[in-house]
Amino acid sequence: MLGHRELTVEDYGGILKRRFWLILICAITFLGVGIGVTYIITPQFVSQTLVLIEQQQVPTDYVTPVVTQDLGERLASMREQILSRSRIEPIIEQFNLYAGHGATMDDRVELTQKAIGVKPIPSSQNSHGMPGFFVTFKAQDPRTAQQVCGEITSLFVSENLNAREQSAEGTTDFLKQQLADAKAKLDDQDAKLAAFQQKYFGMLPEQEPSNMNTLQALTVQLDAANQSMSRAQQEVMFLQSMVTQQAHELQNAEPTAGGVSVDDRRTELKSLIEQKQALVAVETPDNPDVIAISRKIADLEAQIAHAPAEPSPAPAASTLNHPDSPQLLQLKAQLNGAQMALNAAKQEQARIEQQVRAYESKLQSSPQVNEEYKQLTRDHETALAFYNSLLTKMNESSMATALEQRQQGEQFRVMDPPNLPDAPTFPNRIVFAGGGFAGGLVLGLLIAALLEYRDTSLRNERDIWAFTKLPTLATISRIDGLPQPVKTRSRWNPFSRANKPIESVLG
Repeated sequence: MLGHRELTVEDYGGILKRRFWLILICAITFLGVGIGVTYIITPQFVSQTLVLIEQQQVPTDYVTPVVTQDLGERLASMREQILSRSRIEPIIEQFNLYAGHGATMDDRVELTQKAIGVKPIPSSQNSHGMPGFFVTFKAQDPRTAQQVCGEITSLFVSENLNAREQSAEGTTDFLKQQLADAKAKLDDQDAKLAAFQQKYFGMLPEQEPSNMNTLQALTVQLDAANQSMSRAQQEVMFLQSMVTQQAHELQNAEPTAGGVSVDDRRTELKSLIEQKQALVAVETPDNPDVIAISRKIADLEAQIAHAPAEPSPAPAASTLNHPDSPQLLQLKAQLNGAQMALNAAKQEQARIEQQVRAYESKLQSSPQVNEEYKQLTRDHETALAFYNSLLTKMNESSMATALEQRQQGEQFRVMDPPNLPDAPTFPNRIVFAGGGFAGGLVLGLLIAALLEYRDTSLRNERDIWAFTKLPTLATISRIDGLPQPVKTRSRWNPFSRANKPIESVLG
């Protein structure tokens, strides 16, 4: 009847008193079942080892590591490789793992893969990478679990070494091939640049300032050569006139009977005028030679102006040759030297003019040469920069490869060897016993609740009110010795309906 009305704390206490043994029996029964199950289920032992990750011994400032992939990604990649069928089958055959119940090799491989566990150690805020990881293996035998865990751990250590070494060697080999190709291209660019520099030597961009300076210097030299040649020409003309004058004076040294003719004086005057013109071109009017020759010209002009009429022709002059005077010989020698100096000045002028034309041609061709030269140097600098970059990377990769070959790079260090488990991790008897006891207790409570719900006995005034909706006038306590109603069902039948005193009185 309790299930048909709202229950109080007293009602719950009464139910617990009436159904205590039922609940206790269920809890104890399931406790025993839980403990018994632990002896039936095959135990599982877990062996565990700790692997720490040691960074490379040489500082990264000196040797840059080639393997820069994230450690978590590398660990996941190594786990997939180690758990592959080709790696697992030898271990299964060596330790005869999961061989019972007619399991196929695929099933054994799958069970072995599930039994292997890899758990990374979380990195702290101050650390830059994963500090290490745990490797576990679950087996039915503790010794087998320990041995297989050791094998898996050794696979991780060796796989890390091989992977890093192969990665470093592969990188070095690749860079060597690329460096050889880059060197071939650089040599080709060097040959092209050398041929261009040889072909256009003197017209290169870096030689343009020197060409400009040289052209300016040659222009100055050409002006000096022109002035020198002009002075040499004037000197030759002056010496020629002096030689002519001296020769004429020597020829007329013995005057004829009639004296010096007017024509001879005019010829001499003309020669003196030419000499004066030559002197004035190279000397100042105050020069003593210019003054002396000016006096001679003035005297001859006066003599010509006061000369008498032309006498009758004199007998023919003597045809005898007169030897040259020392003064005439000296003038001839000076004239010869002046002509040689004039020829040398002309040759120097021609040589300088040729050089000026050559440098002017170089400067005129410079823009086109500069454009081609820029293209060649740009290609050469690009090839050189690429070669130097590859050379630097190849040297760093070679040092990293040597570091890995000497096992001084990043390594997996086994800190704790696989332990020998002394107790199975599954099934846990305490957990199973606690679970069985809790399950039995819950089941007993559910059965007690169901029995109370089906029970229609009236035990107090609240039950009478819930059943009849009538107030209770009086209650009679239990009287010993009165005849009891006949029990129609077994006492231990949990679903039997027992007749109670109150119910019989109401009846």
